[in-house]
Order: sequence, then structure tokens, then C-alpha cells
Amino acid sequence: MPIAYLRNLTAKERLPGADRHLAYYLAFVAGAVNAGGFLAVKQYTSHMSGILSAMADDLALGSLGLVLDGLGALLSFVAGAACSAILINWGRRRRLHSEFALPLLIEAGLLLAFGLLGGNLQGRQLLFVSVTVMVLCFIMGLQNAMITKLSRAEIRTTHVTGMITDLGIELGKFLYWNRTPDSESVPRVTANPRKLRTLAILVAAFFVGGVIGAIGFSRIGFSATIPLAVLLMTLALVPVLDDMRSRS
Repeated sequence: MPIAYLRNLTAKERLPGADRHLAYYLAFVAGAVNAGGFLAVKQYTSHMSGILSAMADDLALGSLGLVLDGLGALLSFVAGAACSAILINWGRRRRLHSEFALPLLIEAGLLLAFGLLGGNLQGRQLLFVSVTVMVLCFIMGLQNAMITKLSRAEIRTTHVTGMITDLGIELGKFLYWNRTPDSESVPRVTANPRKLRTLAILVAAFFVGGVIGAIGFSRIGFSATIPLAVLLMTLALVPVLDDMRSRS
């Protein structure tokens, strides 16, 4: 990838299109991590609605241990989002070029550690499942908070429900028949083609990431997260190097 393109993806000064392009990569990563994580621990970790619903079911059935596991996953997601906000605001107050790149570096480091050490923890099943779920939830919270702040809450990448809802809204606008003429009091209903295309690509990227993540994990195990870590490092590295250069 060209250096200028990589610099713009996570730069603090946002250019048109950079948010969308970065979101495509992150949706792919989220889909891969979510699908691969399911094969590892039989639980999806990118969306909290399912975890909250499972906690409610477990509480009703008296499975307090599972409720605590769900609470750990939920708190890990919140901690990841909080960590992302802290890193971004810390970088912003110090006028760093890498204010948005820092959370991606943390995410890359955690995925790299997971890929290298996951096999060693697998023998300790109870510890492995709990640690894996918490780490993956932390990663998803970290990523979702970063893209939320970067896009001013217009884009999410770790769960598809919001994307599908927005996609349905835009499709409804596209299919709407404006029977009356346009006026100031009653404007025409029109779809946003760019938003429609962006949402469709995000959903497709999440799905393709899920397929590749599932295949990768089933073929090579935990090492499947290492290419994802390398991708995230590539996306984040240029602004970090710019800060190191300016400091020196």
C-alpha cells in the first residue's frame, strides 16, 4: 500500500473516503476474529446483545457461573472501549499524528499474542475459554470505540445489526415512490447512494472476513490471527513513525 494512503487512513486530519476505507478493513478483521473466536470457544464476541441475552437466560435457569462469564465478557468489551477513548484523547491532547492509530496497535499486539500463545493455553480449558472470550471482547470494544470516535458515530464495524438496519432504511428510501411533487414543506424522499454502497461493502467485508477467519482457524489454528495483526500494524504504523520522526 502507498505510504500516503496508509497515512491518510488513520491520520488525525480526516480526508473524504478515509473513514470508509478504514472501516472496510476493520469490518473484515472483526468478521475474521468473531468467526475464528467462535471456533475456538464456541461463542461470538463482537456483539453484546447476544451476550446480554445469554446472561438473562442463564440467570433465569440458575446458572450463576455462566452469568459471571457473560459479565466478564461484557466488562471486557466496555474496558476495551474505555481504553480506546483514553488512548485517543491522550494522543489528541499531545497533538500526536497517531491518536487513532494507537488503539489499532494495541489491537494488533493482542491478536499477535493470541496467535502465538493461544495453543499453549488450550490445554487449560477453563482458563483458556475465559481468557480468550475476555481478550476478544476487549479487542472488539477497542476497535468499535475507535471507529466510532473517528467517524463521529456514523460507522460501526464489529456488529452487523446496525449496518443491516441502516441498509434497510436506505433501501426503503430508494424504493419509495414520491407521488407528490417536491416542496419546501414536503421534500422528496431520496436514498443516499454512497451510504447505501458503503453499508453493503461493510456487511460484505464482515462476511468475507468471517469466512476467511473460520477457514484459517480450522486449517492453521491460532496462527490465523497473525496475518490480521500484521494488517492492523500496517494500517497504524505510518502515523506512529511520523510521531517518532517529529519527536526526534
